[in-house]
Amino acid sequence: MTYCVGLLLERGLVMASDSRTNAGVDHVSTFPKMTVFSQPDERVLVMMTSGNLAISQAVVSRLQNALTENAEPNLYSVTNMFDAARAVGDAVRAVHQEDAEHLRKHQADFNQAIILGGQIKGEKPRLFNIYAAGNFIEAVAETPYFQIGETKYGKPILDRVINSSSSLAEAAKCVLVSFDSTIRSNLSVGMPIDLMTYPADSYRTDCIQRITEGDPYFRQLQQSWSEGLRRVFSEIPSPDWCK
Repeated sequence: MTYCVGLLLERGLVMASDSRTNAGVDHVSTFPKMTVFSQPDERVLVMMTSGNLAISQAVVSRLQNALTENAEPNLYSVTNMFDAARAVGDAVRAVHQEDAEHLRKHQADFNQAIILGGQIKGEKPRLFNIYAAGNFIEAVAETPYFQIGETKYGKPILDRVINSSSSLAEAAKCVLVSFDSTIRSNLSVGMPIDLMTYPADSYRTDCIQRITEGDPYFRQLQQSWSEGLRRVFSEIPSPDWCK
């Protein structure tokens, strides 16, 4: 399992993913879930994956091979983010065609979910949630974020805090609280966290932070959030019928 979050804001995008793929008493593995495709001053596309790691890597490899071989369409030749999402969906369908029957023979599902966000010159940043069937939906101002993987623990803070006018810094802070809540409640999500903030129209990929165990800011955030919750909880009056 994993946890990935993508936020579409008026000022840009915030994308974050954990790095845990297997978790148990004696087996923990770490692999990056975030892949960045970029051309200077032209486009930035960020893809995050959840589900079967072999499927994820096969999809990413197909997309990278299309660039190397100049196959059409590819993520550098499409002229808008909708067509980029369609190219990713086509790659998912191609991997499904190759592997789905073999997975079924081993009682395994074709388990894959993808968040694709980015900006191609000529349009605003956009954000898509791509399903295992290769189809997808797009984020809008009223629903400015997508989650994939272990979503339930981190969702309440996003619902209470995030809206399309949130700043990138506020959104990044909220996303990290969302990850803290998820990591505390689910062993299958773990550090490090890859966090990217993308200012609209910047076409930059240098705002990526890998947050590891012991990161000073993340430790401060964890402590402040826990203490703040306990303080607010203690200030709420207890119900009369429990006296």
